[in-house]
Amino acid sequence: MTSDLRTRLLLMLVLPLCVLALVGVWLDYRSADEAAGQHDQRLVRLLPALADSVLAPPIHDNDPPLLLLAPPIEDFLRQNAGFAAYSVRDTSGRLLLGEGWVHGAVPTTQAPEFHSVEFGGVTYRVAAQRGRTGAGELVVALADGSDPRQKWAQQLLLRVLLPNLVLLVAAGFAIHWAVRQAFKPLVGLAEAVERRSPRDLSPIDEAASPDEVRPLVHSLNRLFALVNAQAEGQRRFVADAAHQLRTPLAGLQAQVEAWAMMAKAAAPPRTSFPDFDRKMPLAHEDRAQGAIILGVDQIEKLRNATRRTSQLAHQLLALSRADARSLDAQPPQRVDLKDLCESLLENFLDAATGKGLDLGLDVQLVHVTGHGWLLRELLSNLVDNAIKYTPPGGVVTIRCGMRQGRLGPPRPYMEVEDDGPGVPESERTRVLQRFYRVPGAGGEGTGLGLAIADEIARVHRAALTLGTGPQGRGLVVAVVFPL
Repeated sequence: MTSDLRTRLLLMLVLPLCVLALVGVWLDYRSADEAAGQHDQRLVRLLPALADSVLAPPIHDNDPPLLLLAPPIEDFLRQNAGFAAYSVRDTSGRLLLGEGWVHGAVPTTQAPEFHSVEFGGVTYRVAAQRGRTGAGELVVALADGSDPRQKWAQQLLLRVLLPNLVLLVAAGFAIHWAVRQAFKPLVGLAEAVERRSPRDLSPIDEAASPDEVRPLVHSLNRLFALVNAQAEGQRRFVADAAHQLRTPLAGLQAQVEAWAMMAKAAAPPRTSFPDFDRKMPLAHEDRAQGAIILGVDQIEKLRNATRRTSQLAHQLLALSRADARSLDAQPPQRVDLKDLCESLLENFLDAATGKGLDLGLDVQLVHVTGHGWLLRELLSNLVDNAIKYTPPGGVVTIRCGMRQGRLGPPRPYMEVEDDGPGVPESERTRVLQRFYRVPGAGGEGTGLGLAIADEIARVHRAALTLGTGPQGRGLVVAVVFPL
């Protein structure tokens, strides 16, 4: 992590430095170009003085013209000794005066012309002009080796490239050291988190962390709190489940222990009489082996205990399967709520008839996207609760369809309505908690039915609400699905 940050910081600093270096080179070149332009203008101003220095034609044919250098030309040659020269040629290009290497194409007009000449390892800027002199029309030329352009090219390495290279290397070392020092608290924080036990979810001290790292520490503490709350919820769930399972299992065990004691008490002592045993009828033999007769109430208690244990185990499994994280690998499907309600009516019709309840159906064709087996579990818990708590002679109705909300378009829904005792408004939030039952409620419920229904509704992003029946009595549990 720190190596990557060092690289990123190095690039973020080096690239601007490179851009600044290129800008500096360009500005230096512009400055040198302006100076060179001024230097060219100086040469142009000196060319007429050089032409005026040719006073008269030669006395003899092979002699040079008479020359008397003007003071500006003498000053120019003296100030740039070793890097300045001149030449005077005729229109055919023949050298009359000056240095032979100061040459170039003969101008065709009287406008000054510039070119460069390499001599003695120095590049000279040469200005030539054709004009009238005391010896007739000649071509005069001045050469200057102090051209700023040439000096700029020679000093580019020392003035620009080398200092910037040194600056980049120094910046690299400085960034490496600075990042290492700056990230020491973060590295220490990472090591402290790595050394932690999986059970240690205590918050990290934010005050001991740098300001830049505090948002990360705050997020870690929030994550620790969420994981701790989830683990605590799991621990409570396991404890509650164990407590709820212990009651029916204890009753079942007590019944079995009682029957075992009765069987032992009813068994007569065994005495070996071979002849008598061969003549004893089968009924007497069964009684001699400790057979007992169970009453109807005892069988009913055993059946109720086993049913309650089986139902609780089934609900715990359903609650575990309703966990949203376990559904990620299962794609949702299109579920027909009308068909679902009709099938559950058939499943619970015998139970409702046996209790003397009127189990009705009010459905419309509607579809939702979700997990069909989970929605069946949701509706099954709602119908089972309604049948369990509605007194004989009551009415239970299963509905589904489209319902117009307060805001927005109609949304799919399904609900179960009964005319039983209902749930007080103050208890409607608490009954959605696991293993919670309204004080004084009848029956032998486990307090998981509504909790499972609410969990499944949240998995489907639906809203489960509890209300009162239209007659002011009973309970209406509605599940409204999103579009």
